[in-house]
Amino acid sequence: MKEQASAADSTPFLEAQYAARHVERTGTVWTAVAHIVTGVIGSGVLSLAWSIAQLGWIGGPLTIVFFASITLLSSFLLSNTYRSPDPEHGPNRSSSYLDAVNFHKGEGNSLFCGIFVNVSLYGFGIAYVITAAISIRSIQQANCNPDKIGNEATCGFRDYYFMLIFGAIQVVLSQIPNFHNIQWLSILAAITSFAYAFIGMGLSAAQVAENGYAEGSIEGIPTYSASAKVWLAAQALGDIAFSYPFSVILIEIQDTLKSPPPENQTMKKASTISVIVTTFFYLCCGCFGYAAFGNDTPGNLLTGFAHYKRHWLVDLANVCIVIHLVGAYQVYSQPLYANVENWLRFKFPDSEFVNHTFFLKLPLLPAFQLNFMRLSFRTAYVASTTVIAMIFPYFNQILGVLAGIIYYPLTIYFPVEMYLSQSNIEAWTTKWILLRTFSVGGLLVGLFTLVGSIEGIVSAKLS
Repeated sequence: MKEQASAADSTPFLEAQYAARHVERTGTVWTAVAHIVTGVIGSGVLSLAWSIAQLGWIGGPLTIVFFASITLLSSFLLSNTYRSPDPEHGPNRSSSYLDAVNFHKGEGNSLFCGIFVNVSLYGFGIAYVITAAISIRSIQQANCNPDKIGNEATCGFRDYYFMLIFGAIQVVLSQIPNFHNIQWLSILAAITSFAYAFIGMGLSAAQVAENGYAEGSIEGIPTYSASAKVWLAAQALGDIAFSYPFSVILIEIQDTLKSPPPENQTMKKASTISVIVTTFFYLCCGCFGYAAFGNDTPGNLLTGFAHYKRHWLVDLANVCIVIHLVGAYQVYSQPLYANVENWLRFKFPDSEFVNHTFFLKLPLLPAFQLNFMRLSFRTAYVASTTVIAMIFPYFNQILGVLAGIIYYPLTIYFPVEMYLSQSNIEAWTTKWILLRTFSVGGLLVGLFTLVGSIEGIVSAKLS
């Protein structure tokens, strides 16, 4: 009895967080696929042609398939840790990535993991503000008169105006209470992500047909030295590795699924479908893009079509990117909102400001839930990501370093450690050795991509 009480005392925040998010779960395989695709197929898909160009016709596609396999294995391990095998020692299921780490590895590991999780979620929010502004500006510039292009006084606004517009939209959408209420937004974002992936792929295929041959080579873009080739390959590995960033939101997605059937079975099926679909688009966009431009492959595939005669098609792709990023921002922000707000509810259970919800009914609109803590915190959060994006409009390079830091712990280390703890796998068994090898290999790849990203920033500053 004493041992059970001690175990229960070690997870009070987990219990409070679970209780705060105990809502009806209606998710299915296809809503989970929509959430995953929204989180995975982002504007990063447009950089994969450049990545393949650095690695060549053999190395590039194989690397995409390799990281797709890692992502799928990681998602299988994570989905198995969603429910606890011993419900007497805590909640039967986890409502977030941190919940799962807390239960399986203890509060200390949960706090340590929380740093990586929140940095990841916050960093993606900043990147989405920047990327959305770039796409909006591209639309405006494409429709300027030729003699006015580049003249901001007569042909558009600076990026920070568009960042403010995007931030204002997110302030409104961030008042959606929780992850369970944004299925419609994820579905819309998933549709638009397919749209601009198709457009990028189609434009590239048309360019290859117009050229009459495929550009590119086995070794990829030539460089002036072997060391430069190594660093560019490291950055390409990083771009590909971080184009599958849904481990951090997998548990939240799984917590929306109805049961029966068991959530882990549904999640594995959804993960398999999502990874196959996204990998297909990644290979098509990356390979067609490299085949179209060869050694001149741009960092963003759509920028290669800036002067395309049917510029309306490129504009449509950029519109789809913006719509997708509106949804993706919420997919990555809602878990962070839940982490902070559930902690505040646990620390201040008697605070009316934190816990009381008002129900407002406006004419012609459905009833709206208003909580002053949620309104204040989420507005401040969106404002902070927008301001940082405005101060550092080229934050994508620094985000690459942050991604290098968070990839290994969130995608490989914690999923492996939680699975080993839950399954009670004995040391030096075949499964134990394979999982440890997988973990060490992931660490080496993560360090390599991190060093490559840092070198890329240094080179960019010196050039």
